[in-house]
Amino acid sequence: MATKFPGIKNHIIVCGYGVVGQKIVDVIIEKNIPFVVIDIDEKSIEHAKELGYKTVLGDATLSKVLKDASVDTAKAIAVAMDNDAKNLFTVLTARDLNKHIFIATRANDDFVREKLVEAGADYIVMPQKSASKEIIKELTRES
Repeated sequence: MATKFPGIKNHIIVCGYGVVGQKIVDVIIEKNIPFVVIDIDEKSIEHAKELGYKTVLGDATLSKVLKDASVDTAKAIAVAMDNDAKNLFTVLTARDLNKHIFIATRANDDFVREKLVEAGADYIVMPQKSASKEIIKELTRES
């Protein structure tokens, strides 16, 4: 299997280097875990490269791109793109390429959440739902 990073293993792949992806990377760095960032946006990848990160420019839904990030030896993948369809396809592809990888992803829709579970996601967060619950909790809190 071709890879841009021979010898890398037990790393985390972060798909999407937007606001959420950057926060995930910050925590991974704190924990001193090796990682690879995948993003389709050249500017995002350039920024990550400037910070010294291992990067793959490309669409994370594609097998070749995940293989370039050494998905076969990764311990986990964080699928953090703001596009439910891309997240779903990335989960399907990652699970197909590595049966044992831990897959954490995000979803914006309950229907997609169900599909992500069926596709093999191990952990799913719904940011809008979480934010809504937090706001409602504060608004209805008794003083």
